[in-house]
Amino acid sequence: MVDPGPGRTRQSAIYRRGTLGQPPRVPTDPDELEARARKEMSAQAWAYVSGGAGAGATVRANRAAFDRWQIVPRMLHGNTTRDLRTEILGTPLAAPVMLAPVGAAELVAPDSDLDIARGAAAAGTPYIFSTQGCSPMEETAKAMGDVPWWYQLYWSVDEGLVDSLIGRAESAGARALVVTLDTTMLGWRTQDLDLGSLPFSQGIGIAQYTSDPRFMEIVRERVAAADDAPSPLAGTKGAEKLIAAASGARTLLNQSRRHPGGTRDNLRSALPRAAVETFLDIYSNPGLSWAHIETLRERTRIPVLLKGILHPDDAQRAVDLGIDGIIVSNHGGRQVDRSIASLDALVGIRERIGRDPVVLLDSGVRTGADVMIALALGADAALIGRPHIYGLALDGADGVRDVIDNLIAELDLTMGLTGAATIADITREAFLTTTP
Repeated sequence: MVDPGPGRTRQSAIYRRGTLGQPPRVPTDPDELEARARKEMSAQAWAYVSGGAGAGATVRANRAAFDRWQIVPRMLHGNTTRDLRTEILGTPLAAPVMLAPVGAAELVAPDSDLDIARGAAAAGTPYIFSTQGCSPMEETAKAMGDVPWWYQLYWSVDEGLVDSLIGRAESAGARALVVTLDTTMLGWRTQDLDLGSLPFSQGIGIAQYTSDPRFMEIVRERVAAADDAPSPLAGTKGAEKLIAAASGARTLLNQSRRHPGGTRDNLRSALPRAAVETFLDIYSNPGLSWAHIETLRERTRIPVLLKGILHPDDAQRAVDLGIDGIIVSNHGGRQVDRSIASLDALVGIRERIGRDPVVLLDSGVRTGADVMIALALGADAALIGRPHIYGLALDGADGVRDVIDNLIAELDLTMGLTGAATIADITREAFLTTTP
């Protein structure tokens, strides 16, 4: 019997449940997925996850870039099975898809990182843990089971913290290190700004730090060295003082709930607030340079990828330095408004550095057909960001799994309907044309 593949298997499962009056909880249509997830998310969560920099031009450009390419199916190829397997820097992939790192996902679900890991593991898909995660990497690694995972690093101004995070990732079993280059400071994120909402100020998304011995050493040093300071409410009076005190109390409670240890003890401690302030001061390094990147070979044994590369010259320099891989990304349009679309950048980068270096694509990928276009234009695999968070919002770990399964099913069917039997068959020359 011919193996139906993940596409037909997924289709059949959905249709069988449909005969019982059970439509899928997680929509297969990407627009409907986004729309339903928005209804389940708070205003702050929606702004953080869906929002882009400035007026959102880069977010739109990422989608428009895919729309400029069209797949040209080939007929009578006789292929009855597809092989979606590939390998990236020693990490086996059942399909050329990984989950992108998304920070502060506790805005969407309480056990966000663990649920994402469980969903990814159920789908057999590697997950890149975010430095701005809401659970320590060691706990998230356990939730992945035997499915591989990578670790994403924001380069701190404290070099000891950089080494500590890398060392923890290696010890916990990370297969690769992904250094994000494009967030040396936060972009102008208008949806967050208009709500005055920064999750990190509430202690959301700093669990990798509060679980880190070097980071907490810095926090304790700051607390010990702090001079007595005047009350932040000094000079205010009446209703303003009451409002400020209530707001401060809510923030302190939120910080204390998320800090390691008991909430009651944390409320009597200076550590939770100091941890948030320390994080905001040191989490990323505005002075990050190629000189920092050159030290990585001395700091880690696992493969290193640079995420946020958009210019061919930067890609070539990374290759010349011996970096193991590049992730072409504009951070989902969240950092620089009117940036080049990631897919457009991929074309120029692949032309510049040739076919051999490992290149992944991030930003704007929503469907299996999108993945096929990315592969045809030179990506070795694609990262999925917002869609898996939308699945998380709708159905927790199961929702994450469903989003992955749906995307891979569509990729499999698209390959079957166009004549691609393996990932290596998917080339620009064989299957793509541009919009007239």
